[in-house]
Amino acid sequence: MNIAPVIRVQREDFDLNAEVRHLSGGRKDIGAVVTFTGLCRDDGGRLAALELEHYPGMAEAEMQRIGAEAISRFGLRGLVAVHRFGKIAPGENIVLVAASAPHRQAAFDGASFMMDFLKTSAPFWKKEHGTDGSAGDWVAARDADDRARDKWT
Repeated sequence: MNIAPVIRVQREDFDLNAEVRHLSGGRKDIGAVVTFTGLCRDDGGRLAALELEHYPGMAEAEMQRIGAEAISRFGLRGLVAVHRFGKIAPGENIVLVAASAPHRQAAFDGASFMMDFLKTSAPFWKKEHGTDGSAGDWVAARDADDRARDKWT
């Protein structure tokens, strides 16, 4: 079975329920759909927006590569990954990963694998914009994200 991941990088918001329906609608070969939605959080009321930028073309290609590996490695029946760019306000969606599989553990593992590699391997950058009008530096990668990715190797 040749299944390709559905990958999108977009400015506009996404609809979680529509994405799940896309993966599961009318399907009888799946027993689980696992979703992860990453939201823009505001630490202490100081964040007005998080600005997300990406390397067009390369970000999608890397997400496609990671998604194809997740499908192959965990026997997924479907995978959707959507990552937003632009200025995103606290409480808004940033990223969605949804994986479908015959069994729950494969769906959990596939979604987790996709998110761990997406966070560290796809070319996205974040900058915080403060409620005081300041624009901070681009946010540095976190060691914890690298450790999460490394558990899969």
